Amino acid sequence: MASTDSPVWFITGCSTGFGRDLARLVLDRGWRAIVTARDAARVEDLTEGAEDRALALALDVTDQAQIDAAVEAAHARFGRIDVLVNNAGYGYQSSVEEGEEVEIRAQFDANVFGLFALTRAMLPIMRAQRAGNIINITSVAGLVGFPSSGYYAASKHAVEGWSDALKAEVGPLGINVTCVEPGPFRTDWAGRSLRQTPSTIADYAETAARRLAGTRAASGTQAGDPVRAGEAMIALTQRADPPRHLVLGKWGYDAVVERLKARLAEIEGERDASLAADFPDA
Repeated sequence: MASTDSPVWFITGCSTGFGRDLARLVLDRGWRAIVTARDAARVEDLTEGAEDRALALALDVTDQAQIDAAVEAAHARFGRIDVLVNNAGYGYQSSVEEGEEVEIRAQFDANVFGLFALTRAMLPIMRAQRAGNIINITSVAGLVGFPSSGYYAASKHAVEGWSDALKAEVGPLGINVTCVEPGPFRTDWAGRSLRQTPSTIADYAETAARRLAGTRAASGTQAGDPVRAGEAMIALTQRADPPRHLVLGKWGYDAVVERLKARLAEIEGERDASLAADFPDA
């Protein structure tokens, strides 16, 4: 739970989408916020009329020097950080076989290593406070792998596993960790934050290639409302024991529940083989 009546939020990727809508909601509540984007000019409008409690900063999460400068500036301005929202990142789609090395590595630099680095920089502040909320925006793809999204899913699965370990380490220090896993939301993600390597291998025409085409075609018609998503994120910071997972949207909820039930059934179905792998006298 946020430990102050005017919590300080540090939100990455605020130029568009979830980050921008969330920043507006936070500031509309009269709270304080550091809003960031690679180009600070794209988020300066968010601070208009709230200059005494808002700070717009340039931040490329793949640049350690910018991370250090942004965290230092935020702490110097407000003296604390109550909520870190790791929202910056983007999507990359291709079949696994046709994935391009440069695209794969760039994806991980932004979605994984940048998120790790910013969180590491923020943890000393939250440890000293013995309080804080870390919200990592992953995806339904962080829990379910889909055709054409192997590398994107891998980046989000990485954050999910890392978040489990982070929660185990910082939970006893009063720091909460939640992964927010959106399904399809109307954020222009497909048009703005998605890179694709087209599939030209005929064997993938009905799997990866079909989904590559469908992702862009569906842009603008998704059921998910990013403002409602922002409200859900704010609400979880008001809880004494926020959830480790928050799946957003009916499509995403149904997909995740179905996949996890099937996974559990599969694991339980192999119980005898699992237990037989131990030494007999163990």
